[in-house]
Amino acid sequence: MQQSLNPWITSPAADGAEEEAPDAHVPPAAVISEPLRGMVEPDTADRLSRRTMSGSAALWITGAQGGAGESRIADLLDGARPTDHCWPVLQDGSTPRVLLVCRADMRGLTAAQSALTQWASGAAPKLDLLGLAVLADAPGKTPKALRDFAAIVGGGAPRLWTLPWVEAWRHGDTTTPPTGREYQRFINDLASLATDTTPRTTH
Repeated sequence: MQQSLNPWITSPAADGAEEEAPDAHVPPAAVISEPLRGMVEPDTADRLSRRTMSGSAALWITGAQGGAGESRIADLLDGARPTDHCWPVLQDGSTPRVLLVCRADMRGLTAAQSALTQWASGAAPKLDLLGLAVLADAPGKTPKALRDFAAIVGGGAPRLWTLPWVEAWRHGDTTTPPTGREYQRFINDLASLATDTTPRTTH
């Protein structure tokens, strides 16, 4: 069986190329980097809706489900705005750059997989999807079954970031940014991607 033909499995070649210069790290592209012909779109009930957004943003943060953490992530990134769990449609007709986020529980990962299937099938509006960020849903180590499922779901996104639990957020601290290596790398990655002027394929 050729795993490289499965769009929900990250390619082995990409896994081996993950480490780059610390100040220029961006997760490697997964198997899916743009919508695919022949991908079956999810049922209507499983799709994210679309919303016309006023104003502008360097990056739009779309939660796959309620409680995904899109507002938390938007607060971390300069020029980012949350979309309230909807695909953004811009009034001027330009293509928005979007980061999909979810929680690392079964509900969140399943919702993210449906959203990615919607995007990959071409059923989402025109957008430049940068990747998926999976936020820990509880302190401690994520169970192996959920880690494995997150890797499979992330294989359907252009890039995948897995982010640890932030205890300060539980206590309402929204002003102190996380200091862990994963978050610093994530913030640097998104800052680079959000300002990248290299043309990317969209649908």
